Amino acid sequence: MCSPSIIAAFDFDGTLTVSDTLMAFIRFTHGRCRLILGLLRYSPWLLLMKCGLYPNWKVKEKVFAHFYKGTSYRQFKKWGSEFADVAGTMLNRKGVERLQQHLAEGHTVCVVTASIEEWVRPVCVRLGVGTVIATRIEVSRDGILTGRFQSPNCYGKQKVTRLLEIYPQRQSYTLYAYGDSRGDDELLAFADKSFLFVSGDVSRGRG
Repeated sequence: MCSPSIIAAFDFDGTLTVSDTLMAFIRFTHGRCRLILGLLRYSPWLLLMKCGLYPNWKVKEKVFAHFYKGTSYRQFKKWGSEFADVAGTMLNRKGVERLQQHLAEGHTVCVVTASIEEWVRPVCVRLGVGTVIATRIEVSRDGILTGRFQSPNCYGKQKVTRLLEIYPQRQSYTLYAYGDSRGDDELLAFADKSFLFVSGDVSRGRG
């Protein structure tokens, strides 16, 4: 009898990396001072989000638009490729080790993240992961970023929805899921075996 297929789904920020890559990417493309000024401008919305009074995706889109609306997609994608060197210094060793174990055992591995695909995919390619499920950005017909998201922010329930779009036959595979934050709760609950990273290390599992 054949063993069931195994899919391992990894969050990116805080799971495969040690910290949030959105802030690091903005700092990479705009510098530390402009990052701080931008965050100060949106601090009321960020505070409301932390208190659960304003949607996560709306704040993220506002911040994203502030820094990247009007940018050419070609330039943005170039930044994403170049940022891979920076992100490489942010990798969480324990998370990457788990990912490599799954790859070595022949499992299907994917990254499911709320971060933007253009800076996540180059890092995943280096790690040997071809399937990236991430937040997609809207680009105008003339190749300019509108500042809006083309897809819903890949956070919370959206992680499960997007995963099932690619792997719909849920009963045909065993799902491992790795995450570190509230945005991963639904994916972790949906998995057969789930693992939570705390301070860069796996603290507990289910199943």
